[in-house]
Amino acid sequence: MSSVSINIVELNADRAAAWSAFVDKHPDATIFHDLAWRHAVEGAMGQRPHYVMAMRGCDVAGILPLFEINSVVAGRFLVSVPYAALGGPVGDDDAVAALLAHAKELAGRLGASSIDLRTRRATDRGAPVRSRHVYFERALPARVNELDVYLPRKARAAARKAEESGRLRSVFDPSRLTEAWQLYARSMRRLGSPNYPLRLFEALHGALGDRFWVELVLDADRPVAALVGFCFKNTMMPYFAGLDERADIYGLNHFLYRESMRRGIELGLTRYDFGRSRIDNPGPLNFKRFCGFEPAPLEYQTYVVNGRTAPDLSPSSPRWSIARDVWRHLPLALTRPLGGWLARSIPG
Repeated sequence: MSSVSINIVELNADRAAAWSAFVDKHPDATIFHDLAWRHAVEGAMGQRPHYVMAMRGCDVAGILPLFEINSVVAGRFLVSVPYAALGGPVGDDDAVAALLAHAKELAGRLGASSIDLRTRRATDRGAPVRSRHVYFERALPARVNELDVYLPRKARAAARKAEESGRLRSVFDPSRLTEAWQLYARSMRRLGSPNYPLRLFEALHGALGDRFWVELVLDADRPVAALVGFCFKNTMMPYFAGLDERADIYGLNHFLYRESMRRGIELGLTRYDFGRSRIDNPGPLNFKRFCGFEPAPLEYQTYVVNGRTAPDLSPSSPRWSIARDVWRHLPLALTRPLGGWLARSIPG
């Protein structure tokens, strides 16, 4: 390790290119470290960013994207990164240690209760690990016709059953984002969770450009399922999903995801990121396993400032059980705008 000392600096316009170059080349950097995510969250949600870099001389040794959340239900805390599955510091060991020390000092200075770090592997030895989530990722086959052996027999049969209904077709068209968001918001109500606002989806589209994609499954021209996702480096990433529970089509979900895999292969991508699932939510977890993906643990961490208490915003927390039950029975005309408002306080 170099003996040159590390200096922590705030991201500014002059350093943006160096940040982006670091994200592009570092194997642990994710789309959630990309400055497009910052621009979308700051612009659409009004959250205040605190992005810092660890410099060793003139070289970037590490980065840490942070957002300050002022929640009406949980007070002030820091998140790396809100509305994201991953985040946290990226860099060599000395850089990460310096970034974490800076973040802790910042939390104290801001009066924040805690720092939420969403990482694949624990980076802060002084904070406990929260093993509530797992992640699913797998290499894609090289050719579309290999999907027939890539997917397990039951998943393959379910997707084929939906296809053989003769009514379904999949379209990839970012201009149909509003329709996809409406299906997503409908699914979130069914799950008893607030939806993110359409303006966040639109901001992500604007920031990511052609790395942003929208898939709609149409049943005789009626949208019945949707995915909104990203392409990052070599990876196809379905991220937001929606399904019309009134559509009685066996295998619809399998068809939806199989077609996104097909699209990824056609684009020349080599990996498929199926995202995270809570281990106490067996439905999505088992669906991904039945599609041939095996879970890998996520080692999220929360650093709590002395004398403070970390916010309890987990969807599985008993404190939210009544609210979740009520939410499922509210009209979409209410849950859509109210969910968008709550999302500023509950950053995913």
